Amino acid sequence: MPTSNSTSHRLTEEVLAIIAAGVDAELADASFNDYCLRLFALHYETNQIFREFCEAKKVKPGDVDRWQEIPMVYNDVFKTHLVASFPLEEAVMACLTGGTTSLTQRGRIFRDEDGQRLVFSANRTMTGAYLFPDFVEGKRCRILILAPSPELAPSMGMAIGIDQTRRAFGTPDSMFLLGKSGIDIKNMLKALRECEASGTPVALIGATSAFVYFFQACRRKKIRFQLPPGSRVCDGGGYRGRFGVVTRDDYYAMVSEIFGVPESHCVNVLGEAETATNLFDDALRRQVQGLPPRQRVRPVPPWSRVLAMSIDDLRPLPDGEVGLLAHWDLANVPTVLSVITDNLGYTSDGGRGCEMVGRAKIENGKVSPLPDERPLGPMGDSAIFRMLETYTNFSIDFKMRMAKDPKSAPSVREEIEARPGSVASCPQVVDEILVAQADEEAARLRDDSLTAFRDQTERPLDWYKARADEQALTDHPAGLQSERLGANKGKNKE
Repeated sequence: MPTSNSTSHRLTEEVLAIIAAGVDAELADASFNDYCLRLFALHYETNQIFREFCEAKKVKPGDVDRWQEIPMVYNDVFKTHLVASFPLEEAVMACLTGGTTSLTQRGRIFRDEDGQRLVFSANRTMTGAYLFPDFVEGKRCRILILAPSPELAPSMGMAIGIDQTRRAFGTPDSMFLLGKSGIDIKNMLKALRECEASGTPVALIGATSAFVYFFQACRRKKIRFQLPPGSRVCDGGGYRGRFGVVTRDDYYAMVSEIFGVPESHCVNVLGEAETATNLFDDALRRQVQGLPPRQRVRPVPPWSRVLAMSIDDLRPLPDGEVGLLAHWDLANVPTVLSVITDNLGYTSDGGRGCEMVGRAKIENGKVSPLPDERPLGPMGDSAIFRMLETYTNFSIDFKMRMAKDPKSAPSVREEIEARPGSVASCPQVVDEILVAQADEEAARLRDDSLTAFRDQTERPLDWYKARADEQALTDHPAGLQSERLGANKGKNKE
């Protein structure tokens, strides 16, 4: 009988082959479903936390025959528990999650060697298809990066991912231009003027807020560039209003005004540390293919599916209706197949395309499926596997308390909702870096987060394994079911 390790490796090789076939390849629904059921069986066998979750919901392999019925794990769980489906001593990669509440255990998402190959391969394929769709195999360009480097922020998903893009698509003069003290303005301006003079297209990649900050500084100084045709700008991480109200249309106008890059060559990427594959919008790819412009969509690759789930009962919604986005990703072999997020969005083509419109928002005491430009925190507390209603009620109560007592409102780090000792998300850390020179609190929070990224990277893996062992002893299945899982009998049957 094959071991779980051999099963995992065989699945990895099969998924890598699907990824290598590219974003235009077809994977029949029946084949995708078969892979999902195989992954469900593997994760049930190898991942204790996931197995206890499934037991509490009274679902096990063999009970379901459709990928939509496989239990979804809420993304907040990754902040408090080690959700790994392989022996931790085999880990070679880890990303530190933002918003972690525990003072003794930061949320880390571990991947073994196969898992690292999957995430790197998936995102290299997606980046090539949507950010560099006009590049032949092996073509490279200069990449200027407005995000922290892996040296500055080890374990930061944004830093690791963009560095992989630099390695796969960048020329030797590519560089990170966001350091601890902010944007390296001298080298940024020098590089942009060099690109203008050479006539060679350049790619700029980074955090949305870093671009907004730079554009506003250029406006104040009346600085403009005319980057060569074929240059492109890729932003990610979202904008949380730190530097004033900026809509997506405002952002495109800034890119055109400051860089001379048209909207067609602006690409946005949505990445979740809890799921392996980043999703890019299709504007540049459609332009290169000669297709007419349309409202931007994020195509979901053959090895993934996305559904929008009702905020009331977690039922799948038809295309076009806004709900909480849930991801089923075959590249999640080392973790869990399905993750439901607090990102609000809608799907198209039966989950083959999607778009995010905001974060879960509280309006008139209810969760509202509307976009929100203001900073908002994760929906709910961090107790493991709470049902959606519990998260919703907590969030409402928390925000109502804040409204009654302004002194209890969170500080600069609004996203984390005043969680002591927590680590900020990637975009929030970028915001703190950008304003640290003029904001003492932001500088302190920046230092705390960068120290956490370094400390967690340097901390021996044995320490995490010990914490996982303690967790297994503490989180008795009965306790998980009654206290942590908050199973809502008869009300929330997916």
